[in-house]
Amino acid sequence: MSEPASSKTLKRARGMTLHEVMNVLGVYVLVLVLFVVGRCISPEFLTQKNLMNTLQAVTLLGIVSVGVAFITYSQHYVDLSIPGIMALSGIVAVSALRYGIAASMAAGIATGMVVGFVNGWVVGYLRLNPIIWTLAMNSVLSGVIRKAYGGAQVYPEVVSPAAGKVFVALYRVELLGAVPLPVVILAVLAGAGYFLLRHTGFGAQLKLTGSSYEVARMTGVNVRRTVMAAFVISSFTSAVAGILLTSLNKVGASYVGEGKDFEAITAVVIGGMALAGGRGSILGVIGGVMVIALMNNVMGLVRIGNFVIGSFQKAIIQGLVFILVVGANSFSRRRAGLEDA
Repeated sequence: MSEPASSKTLKRARGMTLHEVMNVLGVYVLVLVLFVVGRCISPEFLTQKNLMNTLQAVTLLGIVSVGVAFITYSQHYVDLSIPGIMALSGIVAVSALRYGIAASMAAGIATGMVVGFVNGWVVGYLRLNPIIWTLAMNSVLSGVIRKAYGGAQVYPEVVSPAAGKVFVALYRVELLGAVPLPVVILAVLAGAGYFLLRHTGFGAQLKLTGSSYEVARMTGVNVRRTVMAAFVISSFTSAVAGILLTSLNKVGASYVGEGKDFEAITAVVIGGMALAGGRGSILGVIGGVMVIALMNNVMGLVRIGNFVIGSFQKAIIQGLVFILVVGANSFSRRRAGLEDA
C-alpha cells in the first residue's frame, strides 16, 4: 500500500536544507570573528569576570530565544508579551515562596503558560494579528502587576526568609561544582527544542504551517492547535527565564524582562530563522544568541579617549543590525524568486 501524501509531506518537512546548514555555519563564523575582535579591543575580554557576564547574557537570552524560535518558525514573528510574562512569572514565584520553593516554581511557570495559552488561542483560533495582540497583552500584564503590587518591588527573603534564600541562590547554583544551573537549563531546553523541530511530527507540522498555512491546513494539519502550542512553548521558556532573572536580581518587579522580546527576535533572525516562517534551526538560534551577547559585550569594552558606547548607542546599533539582517534576507529571497523573508 502506498504511503499517504500527508505522511510523505510531513517526512520531507523534517529535513534540514542546505541553505539552513550554511546559515548555521555562517553565524558561528561570526561568533568566532567577535571573539577575535573582542580580544583585540581589550585585554579585559578574556578575564573570568567578563566571560561570566557574557555567559549570563547568553543563558537568559538563549532560554527566551529557544521559545521565540517556535513562534517565528510558525510564521507568527514574535511574542511581544515576553517582558510581561517574565515579570509576572518572576513576581508570582516570589509571592508564592511562603508556600515553599516547589510551589513557587510551579506557580511562576503555570502563570506564564496561562498567558501563553491565551495568546495561542487568540492568535491560533481567532486569527488576530500576533504583533498587535501580544503588544496589547504586554501592556495588560504590566498594568496587572502595577495594580496588584502597587508598583512595589517584592523581595524573596522578605516573603519567606528560608525559601527566599534558596530562591536567590537558584541562579547561582553550580552543578558538579563548575557548571551553572542556568547553562544546564539552556542546554536541556535547546536540546529539547532541536528534537521537537527536527525529529517529531509536531516539528514537521510547524514547518508546514510556517511555510504555507493554507497548504498545511489542506494537508490535514491542525494548524490552530499547532500555532497555540508554539505560543505555549514560548511562554514556558519566558517564564523560566523570568524566574531565573528574578533570582539573579534578588527582587520581583514589573521591569524584569524589559527589552528581551526585541533581543530574542534579533538573535533568532541573525541565527537564520526566517520571519516568513518554516526555515531555520535551534542550532542557528543559539549561534544568534551568542552573536548578540558578544556584540553587546564587545561594545561595552570600547574605550576611545573619553568615548564609550552607552546603552542608548547599543540599542541603536542592535536595531540597525536587525534591519540589515532582515533586509539582506528579504533581498536575497526576492532575487531567488521566493516569497519575502
